[in-house]
Amino acid sequence: MNEILVLYYSRQGSTAALARQVCRGIESIDGMAARLRTVPAVSATTQRIEPAVPDQGAPYATHQDLADCHGLVLGSPTRFGNMAAPLKFFLDGTSALWLSGALAGKPAAVFTSTQTLHGGQETTLLSMMLPLLHHGMYLVGLPFSEPGLAQTRGGGTPYGAGHVADISGSGELSAAERELARALGARVAALAQRLGRTA
Repeated sequence: MNEILVLYYSRQGSTAALARQVCRGIESIDGMAARLRTVPAVSATTQRIEPAVPDQGAPYATHQDLADCHGLVLGSPTRFGNMAAPLKFFLDGTSALWLSGALAGKPAAVFTSTQTLHGGQETTLLSMMLPLLHHGMYLVGLPFSEPGLAQTRGGGTPYGAGHVADISGSGELSAAERELARALGARVAALAQRLGRTA
């Protein structure tokens, strides 16, 4: 079974809800499976140590999860138009994978959630794409042939899936937001499958 890593950080549950929909989209493609992982929070207090296993939700990601995956979908809430610090901190530690080319040639996509409609979704999605480009990954977006992209009044752009909490509530995805998150997962999985056949 070929696995796509869905790696996210979530505080209020919205990004986690999107991640679960991305997983559903991945698993709609025959022969493809989703591996759901999160990252721990960061703290300015140097004595704080996160437990090895989170109390709830997905397990914490390791660099081996990245090396093993056939594709990657990253998700983060928006922090002033940028990805959240915990996800950035995790990605900043992947230089060994960059040196070895472990992610080069694999498909990747991004998703985000914001509190408000103009909360910086597109710039956050772009901020998550930058390290993926440095790793040599193939970026996958959402084309306008996806009906939900033209219909959504909440989250979702050509750059990736999204959610706006002010419109439907934290963690309460609209029908279009769910559809676009599943479509994004399916597109990454389908590309990974095609790339696997030609490798």
